[in-house]
Amino acid sequence: MSDYRVFVGLGSNVGDRAGMLNRAGQELVRIAGLNVVAWSPVYETDPVGKTDQPKFLNAVCELRTGLAPAELMRELLSIEERLGRTRGERWGPREIDLDILLYDGVVQDGPGVTVPHPELERRRFVLVPLRELDPDLVHPISGMTIRELADACSGQGRVQRTSYHIKA
Repeated sequence: MSDYRVFVGLGSNVGDRAGMLNRAGQELVRIAGLNVVAWSPVYETDPVGKTDQPKFLNAVCELRTGLAPAELMRELLSIEERLGRTRGERWGPREIDLDILLYDGVVQDGPGVTVPHPELERRRFVLVPLRELDPDLVHPISGMTIRELADACSGQGRVQRTSYHIKA
C-alpha cells in the first residue's frame, strides 16, 4: 500500500463554525488507513461565489494515506453526512465542507472525484492556509507553487488568521 501525501480543505459558515471544524478533525483522525500529519491555522474568510451569507472558517490538513482518491472522497462525504451537512444551493451556506485539494501530484478527473481540486487556483481561502503547511508545494497542472498561487489571488476577499486551532 502506497503512502500518499494529501491536502484536505475544511470549511464551515453555519452555527458553531469552530466546533464543526473540530468535530470534522476528530472524524478525520478516526479513518482507518489515514494519518493526519499537520493542521494549518484557522482563517476567517469572506464567502466566494454567493457573497450574501455568513463568513467562513477555513483550514487545511495534511495527511498521509493509502486510500485511493475516490475512497478518500467517500470517507469525506460520509463525515459531512454524519455531521449534518445539508446540500442546498451551489456555493451557499454549509455546516461543513471537506474537499480534497491536492493528492500527491495526481491529476485525475473521474467519477466522484477530481484532483487537484478544479477551483484550487482561484480559492484564496484555501491557498493561504495551504501556504502555511507547504509554500513550495507545486500545483501539478499549473506548475506554480502554492505561494505563487496565493499571491496571485491577493485581491479575492478577506482571509484573516484567527486564534482558533483545530483540536482533533
